[in-house]
Amino acid sequence: MSKAHHRKKQPEAVRHLLLEVAAGLCLEKGTAGITLDAVAVAAGVSKGGLLHHFPSKAALLDGLLDDLMDRLDAAIHQAVIDDPEPRGRYTRAYLKVCFVTGGMAEEGRWKAMTIALLGEPQLRARWRRWVEERSELYAGTDSSVECELVRFAVDGLWLASVLESQSIGPEREQALMRRLDQLTRS
Repeated sequence: MSKAHHRKKQPEAVRHLLLEVAAGLCLEKGTAGITLDAVAVAAGVSKGGLLHHFPSKAALLDGLLDDLMDRLDAAIHQAVIDDPEPRGRYTRAYLKVCFVTGGMAEEGRWKAMTIALLGEPQLRARWRRWVEERSELYAGTDSSVECELVRFAVDGLWLASVLESQSIGPEREQALMRRLDQLTRS
């Protein structure tokens, strides 16, 4: 008999657990590994409990993307606020948050989401809107070719990290960071 009815209700903790489990399954098995049954079993919740938070696999993936984008927005926003130089500050924030090893606290979840983005058109469309909205929001300070180049470089470095196609040592990483930062200021 399930002991779920004896547990204290903690909907946010359960929601967070479900997102963590979904990300782990995605990393391990790809998006095909994210089934509602598999997530419920791995999280130790009833399927009804899962469906209460996420009524479909698409809703679960959307929830994971929403959570990650909210966290990314908060980290970038803080880095923008902390940067006294207006020109290129969004791009430097993007560089700081997305490229630095360990800079994205949810690195494993982002790797899982990147896998999902590659395979799910509706997620790619949402990510594209996020990128376009930020480009419009910061067009006054970050529309130079140099800033755009830096953001493309950061995206490429992130994809290389996800695919584990390149190994960059700490010294080389710092050299790349310095050079990309310089480009945002030219």
